[in-house]
Amino acid sequence: MSRLLGRRVALVTGASRGLGLAICRRFAAEGAAGTAFDLPGAEAEATAALPHGFAFAGGDVRDEDALAAAVADTVDRHGRLDILVANAGLVPPWRETEALDFDEWDRVMAVNVRGVAAALKQAIPALKAAGGGTVVAMASVNAVVAHPRQMLYTASKHAVLGIVRAAARDLGRHGIRVNGLAPGPIATEALVARIAARAENGTGPASDAALDSFAAATALGRLATVDDVAKAALFLACDLSSGITGALLPVDAGLA
Repeated sequence: MSRLLGRRVALVTGASRGLGLAICRRFAAEGAAGTAFDLPGAEAEATAALPHGFAFAGGDVRDEDALAAAVADTVDRHGRLDILVANAGLVPPWRETEALDFDEWDRVMAVNVRGVAAALKQAIPALKAAGGGTVVAMASVNAVVAHPRQMLYTASKHAVLGIVRAAARDLGRHGIRVNGLAPGPIATEALVARIAARAENGTGPASDAALDSFAAATALGRLATVDDVAKAALFLACDLSSGITGALLPVDAGLA
């Protein structure tokens, strides 16, 4: 049987763990190969976890030269680039508006917004050379809604949605589709750690209670999973979504 991404080549940023790693594994299961891009310190962990066909490339999405090198290496090894998944991102601590830290603001915006735009910029020539392709940018439900004490994260993900919509307009004539994913709360190690930290400092409920509350607010009565997000990324990356661009796909289990 043919697979949905047979012979296609992907570059996934923020791919050493969590959503990025799950996307690499899902893509590999559907026939893709490519590059997992993440900070150099993640190489040992990522190399042990990556699926067959995916190689690790170390770098920071704030560094255009590192991104350009990853694209070039991917093309050198595989002859082409068909898919970019701009997944790398930071989730800052919860803060009241009056407590905004603008060093933190600049750091998060540099990764969550500039990093997405830079990855897209560096991938475009290779995607054009391949005759077109797909881009999946990791946004969030916070690309369209806000939550208390999350101004910075919300602003950064609203910006990702803007990048998706603008790039889709620019690149459609080249056969390049650009879409975004909007996960709701996903019980990744990172989210569980943030909830535990809030519980420990008295600013939030215990972890189990917090996760149960998130689940109760969904139509499915459960949290969306890492695998749910990886499947949605697969859908946007493959030909099943061939008529879709400039869209934001929620993966939130029907979050109310």
